[in-house]
Amino acid sequence: MFSALSLSAQGKKFFEGGEVQLKHPVEKINLNFSNNMPYVKVNINGKEYNFLFDTGAPTVISSAVYTELGLEKKHKKKVTDSQENKQSQIFTELPEMVVDNVVFKNIGVIVMDFNVAEMNCFKVDGILGANQMAKLFWRINYDDNSLEATKDLSQFDLNGYDVTIPFEARAQKTPIVKTKILNHKIELTFDTGFSGRLKVTDDNFDSQKVKQFVETYGSTSVGAYGTGKPTKGYIFRTAELSLGNQIFQNEMVTTGNSSLIGNDFFKNFIFILDWTNNKVYMKRIKNDPPKLESFGFGYRFVDNKPVVALVFQQNNFPVKIDDSIISINNIELDNLTTESACHYLVNRVEQDAQTIDVKLKRDGNILDVKLDKREYLK
Repeated sequence: MFSALSLSAQGKKFFEGGEVQLKHPVEKINLNFSNNMPYVKVNINGKEYNFLFDTGAPTVISSAVYTELGLEKKHKKKVTDSQENKQSQIFTELPEMVVDNVVFKNIGVIVMDFNVAEMNCFKVDGILGANQMAKLFWRINYDDNSLEATKDLSQFDLNGYDVTIPFEARAQKTPIVKTKILNHKIELTFDTGFSGRLKVTDDNFDSQKVKQFVETYGSTSVGAYGTGKPTKGYIFRTAELSLGNQIFQNEMVTTGNSSLIGNDFFKNFIFILDWTNNKVYMKRIKNDPPKLESFGFGYRFVDNKPVVALVFQQNNFPVKIDDSIISINNIELDNLTTESACHYLVNRVEQDAQTIDVKLKRDGNILDVKLDKREYLK
């Protein structure tokens, strides 16, 4: 959801700094994988915070932490999020962050406001990012909420890790992996801050080269600074794509304004991140083929009100972009508090339903529609 914060190469030296200390050869670290996103508890200046474990971004602290610690501004520059939105941010150095028995010192961080839009609902206080992760080797298993860190790769048994994906590290250490989709060479951000599966930029889609696709219109995701502008997009299956030494078949890909591989793909594997050799090692633990099941639209909350933000383009579809949702299955969604809007953002009313009755408001008119969940691209 909050993916791929990028910076220019000028920041490279800034993100090399800092050090890390471990009590044991391998440290087990708290991990909470929920809503397809990984979170860790960190301690800064004696207080506990909830941080996103995000390879697609550098380490980020909140404005509140920055102010509370009285940190010194090192410099200020523009940062771009996954939706191509830009903002000028303060860069500083965090004296110490403790993650269970792992102590990080003098890590370069960006300062951001986390009390914005959807971010506030996920109770994210900051990001443990790639520049911080790059100082250790990490083994991640979302299925078991398991996260381990070591300074010595030989502490992790690589037996059975038959997928090896080389990567290039950007200035902030974010891993970039290469693939080929529809005969286009594509660089994907290996992004644990992206809840989806595979996304490529719109110019890599070619309707002549796929058997089936769904055309969409709207905004598909949220970046650190909000959503992108509504655009035409596509969801399609690709016959095959290569990642490192493996070919993956019948994968599902979405188009957008960035190229990412995310947690819906990673959760089928245990994977090890190795910034010393610039490689990801993966061992498959389950084989859940990607399915596209939907009621044909998506919505986000604007000022605590659900508004249709994405629709699948299909004949006579009764839901349109910017429709206000009054209720779903008789659950009123029109007069929500911030707290209840967050509840329904995280726990969607329709997530376990096969049929929904939706009451919509459009141009002052109230519309009642009944929709069945469909599997697309079977």
